[in-house]
Amino acid sequence: MSSSNASSSSSIPPPPSKLPPPTGNWFVDAYQSITHIGDVPCARNSLLGGIASGLGIGIVRAMSACASYLVGRKVFQTEISSAAFVAGNWACATFVVISLGSFQICQNKLAKERESVTRIIESMPRRVVKQGDDQDSSTTTSD
Repeated sequence: MSSSNASSSSSIPPPPSKLPPPTGNWFVDAYQSITHIGDVPCARNSLLGGIASGLGIGIVRAMSACASYLVGRKVFQTEISSAAFVAGNWACATFVVISLGSFQICQNKLAKERESVTRIIESMPRRVVKQGDDQDSSTTTSD
């Protein structure tokens, strides 16, 4: 039974890809991946979510850090620049964590969906259509 599953799963083609095939050269492959980033499933949404989250957290962190420096005392330039540095670190870290997390969640969801589609296709009965016998069998069964 496992041999029939292996043969039927090998007959199912892989999902179509808009990405160019890998060349084996790391630099060329990296450049092609960057130029075709919108064609990678889940990449656009995860990057946009990461950018929005990083920007939001960076702004909130900068406002909170600068507000604590501005309360009732003279502000030095180094304090504001360190607050901006800290806010930038928070923004970059948030971007990376949210982007990678949402990309991984989306990829797992797509893999589960592909597995369920493959399972459904494998469970469907195989229909064999005979080319010339369809008309003959319909006339003989009507007796």
